[in-house]
Amino acid sequence: MLFRLAARISRTSLRRRRSCREFGGLPTVRRYRKGLGWSQERVAPMARFGRTYIGGVERGERNVSLITIVRLARAMTIPASDLLRDAET
Repeated sequence: MLFRLAARISRTSLRRRRSCREFGGLPTVRRYRKGLGWSQERVAPMARFGRTYIGGVERGERNVSLITIVRLARAMTIPASDLLRDAET
């Protein structure tokens, strides 16, 4: 029983990491941020996040919610739909 539970947790964790990389890897955040000539230090307080959190989002280490995407988009003055659309492709 304990083995099955550990296996299920491991599969869930793997799925979460995979989905973070596929979507949260959000190279689009980095691309838009760099296109603006902004550093992570500049975007972070505008989006009300820490600099390390922004880096984690860009690298796909964070599980990104829709609220997070909206806050990042507003901070960079771009439509949130651009981040979502770019993540789909």
